[in-house]
Amino acid sequence: MGANEHGVCVGNEGVWTREPIGEDEALLGMDLVRLGLERGSSAREALEVITALLERHGQGGSCKEEPVPFVYHNTFLLADRHEAWVLETAGRYWAAQRIREGSRNISNQLSIGTDITAEHEGLRQRARSQGWWSGAGEFSFAEVFSLEQQPPRMEAAKSRYRAGKELLRQHAGRITAETLMAILRDKDSGICVDSEGFRTAGSMVSVLPRDPALPCVHFFTATPDPSRSVFKPFVFVPGLKPAPQVSSPTFSDDPAKKLPRFQSTVDRRHELYRRHQAALELMERDQERGQELLRQLRDLEKQGLEAVNAMLEGNVAPRPEELAELFFDCVDAEMKFYK
Repeated sequence: MGANEHGVCVGNEGVWTREPIGEDEALLGMDLVRLGLERGSSAREALEVITALLERHGQGGSCKEEPVPFVYHNTFLLADRHEAWVLETAGRYWAAQRIREGSRNISNQLSIGTDITAEHEGLRQRARSQGWWSGAGEFSFAEVFSLEQQPPRMEAAKSRYRAGKELLRQHAGRITAETLMAILRDKDSGICVDSEGFRTAGSMVSVLPRDPALPCVHFFTATPDPSRSVFKPFVFVPGLKPAPQVSSPTFSDDPAKKLPRFQSTVDRRHELYRRHQAALELMERDQERGQELLRQLRDLEKQGLEAVNAMLEGNVAPRPEELAELFFDCVDAEMKFYK
């Protein structure tokens, strides 16, 4: 997931479909997110970039740094100040739905039914040639391209999707950044994953004002488990101060860049990530101290949210240099709590 200076946001998730998954190297979903943001000045343009690359190069390859491949296809959420889209794929084939009102969520499964705004030109012919669709009646992308026998992880995805949809419905018409942060922290629904050796790795919430005079603000945790992390505001402005505390280290002999790949392991955790993990261990070992630390972190997050809300409501006009240092300062403040 990520954002660019044009206010375009893209996130992706893995899905398994009737199209075969390829272990040979191609474009990962994360590659497509990055390239869409690099080349797209609007959500629609990012979508067009991703689908063109997908049709030309395909998708595939392992998504984890382990000798045993972990391969999937991808679905995407794309948004800017004016438009929002869901893009879902199966191999080189795809369907896209423009979201014109309300809210929309995705969760590791195909979810676009008959309401298709744009699609691969050979999508329906592919479905007919494989015997997945007779050509009669309405065409539902999710029904036609979803696996008949779903893997167990897809069953969990269904409950997460339903829970996310319901949580958004409960706040219809009054969804704020704080609302989305709370939903991303919801463990009962499984949206905040913390089980079976897997933990939500990072979270992001973006506020994209329609008024071009107001900046887009992106809140990043840059640490795992949003229920115990701080959402920190980031704004694209000239002279942005780098935050080396959240930059992953580089390696001269990187196992990701050698063939065969991933024959050895390296520690890619940045400094904030390492300190945060140590704090999580403290929270689990000493609940009283852990709760006090969590309260302090929530206070830090609240300060950032209040400052951003005051700016977006026109009550405060921060200097450009303040915005340039905003994310760095928030990361630096969080680091101090972990010492």
